[in-house]
Amino acid sequence: MNVSSEATAAVDLTQIKRGPIVAALIIGAFVAILNETLLNIAFPDLMTEFSISPATIQWLSTAYMLVIGILVPVTALLQQWFTTRQMFLSAMILFLAGTIVCGTAPAFSLLLIGRIIQALGTGLMLPVMMNTILVIFPPDKRGGAMGMIGLVIMFAPAIGPTLAGLIIDQLDWRWLFYLVIPLAAFSIVFAAAFLKNVSDLTRPKVDVWSIILSTIGFGGVVYGFSKAGEGSWSDPEVVWTIVIGGVGILLFVIRQLLVKNPMLELRTFRFPMFTLVTILMLVLMMTLFSTMILLPLFLQTALLMTAFKAGLTLMPGGIINGIMAPISGKLFDKYGPRLLVVPGIVLVLLAVWLFTGISVSTSAGYVITLHIILLVGISLVMMPAQTTGLNQLPRHLYPHGTAILNTLQQVSGAIGTALFISIMSSGTKDFLKSKPDGSPAEALVAGLHDAFFIAFLVGILALILGFFIKKVHPPKEDQQNGAEASAQQVQHE
Repeated sequence: MNVSSEATAAVDLTQIKRGPIVAALIIGAFVAILNETLLNIAFPDLMTEFSISPATIQWLSTAYMLVIGILVPVTALLQQWFTTRQMFLSAMILFLAGTIVCGTAPAFSLLLIGRIIQALGTGLMLPVMMNTILVIFPPDKRGGAMGMIGLVIMFAPAIGPTLAGLIIDQLDWRWLFYLVIPLAAFSIVFAAAFLKNVSDLTRPKVDVWSIILSTIGFGGVVYGFSKAGEGSWSDPEVVWTIVIGGVGILLFVIRQLLVKNPMLELRTFRFPMFTLVTILMLVLMMTLFSTMILLPLFLQTALLMTAFKAGLTLMPGGIINGIMAPISGKLFDKYGPRLLVVPGIVLVLLAVWLFTGISVSTSAGYVITLHIILLVGISLVMMPAQTTGLNQLPRHLYPHGTAILNTLQQVSGAIGTALFISIMSSGTKDFLKSKPDGSPAEALVAGLHDAFFIAFLVGILALILGFFIKKVHPPKEDQQNGAEASAQQVQHE
C-alpha cells in the first residue's frame, strides 16, 4: 500500500491531455476488435484453400480465445512492471506483426501462428485500455469515457461480418488482413506521438508459480469449454482439460491468498460492489454469447440467408448499440447505475424471451427489431455496471480489477458458447427423434427455442443481481486526489 502511494505521487496527471490518450486507445481497440470479428465469415474459403476440416479451422477462434484467456490475468502484473506506452505500443506492434503473418501465410499452420500473435496483442491491450481510463478520469466522469470505449467495442463487431462478406465477395480472404495493416500501423504512430505514461510502476516480485498455475487453470477451462462447444461434453479431452483447469484455478487462488505479492490481487473481492458486478457480468456475458452464436446459425440455416445478408441483418443492432454506449455513459455519470442497469436487463430479457418464439417463417425485420432491443439493453448494462464495480476499488487495485473482469468475461464467453450450443444440439436431436419427417431447419429452430429459454432463465438471475447495484464512491484519498487532478486538468487545458 505504501509502495503504491509513493508510486502514485510520481505520476503527474495534471499535465496530461486526456483527449489524445483516449483517441489513441480507441483507434487501437477498434483495429484489434474489428479484426477479431472479420475472420469467422471467411472459414468456408479457408477450409477450401488449405483443404482442412471444420474441426481444424475452428482452431483459429479457439486459439485466439485461449491465448487471451491465458494472457489477461498476467496483465495485472505486467502493468506494474511496464509503462502505459510500453504496454500499449508492444500490444499494437504484436498485433501488426500477427496481421502481416496472417495475410501472407502460405499454409494453415502459419495462419494459426499469426492469429496467436494477434491474440497476444489484443490480450495485452484490453486491460491496459480500461486501466488507463480509470487512472486519467475522476469517478464522476468515467461513465462517459467508458461509454466511448464501449462504442468501439460494440461498433467494430457490428460492421465486422458485413464488411468481411463484402471484401470476400469482391476480393479474397487475405484482404481481411491487408486492409487492417495500414490501420494498425497508423494506430502505432498515433499512440507513439500522443499516448502518455499514466501507470504506477511498483515492480513487485514475479511469482513464477502463479503464472504457471494461472496458465494451466484459465487455459484449461477456456480450452475445455471451447472444445465442448465444438463436440461432446463426454469427450475425455473435454472432461480432463476442464478438471485440470479447475484444479489449476483452485491452486492459483490459494497461492494468491498466501503469497506476499500476488500476481492477481483477489482481495478486490472484499469490495462488495466489485464482487456483485463481477458475478453480474459473468451471467450477462453468458446470455449475450448465446445470441451472438445462435442468431447467425438461425439466419443462415433456418432463414437460408447468405453470410453477407446475415451480417447486414445484425448490423443495425450493433450500430445502435455503439451509439447508445456513450449516451448510457453520460446518463451513468448523471444518475448512477441503478436507473440504467435494471431497465437494461429487462430489455435483454424481453428480447431473449421473444426469441423463443421464432420460426422458419420469421421475417428478417422481426429479427432486426429484437436484436436492436437486445443490444440497447446490453448498452445500458455493460459499461455502467463495470464502471460501478471498478469505481469502488482504490487506485492500486485498478490493474487487478480490470484483469479480473476481462479474464472472467473470456471464461464466461467460453462457458456460454459451449453451454448454449450443446442445448441447441440436444434440442435439435430430440425434435428429430420425435418427428423423424421434420425438416432440418425446423429441428434447428426447436433446438434454438430450448437454448433461448435457458438463456432467459440465466438472465433472470442477472435481473435479481441488478436490483442490488448502486452508486459507490472511491476511497476518500483517491476521491480527493481525483478531484484535485481534475481541477488542475481543467486549468491546464
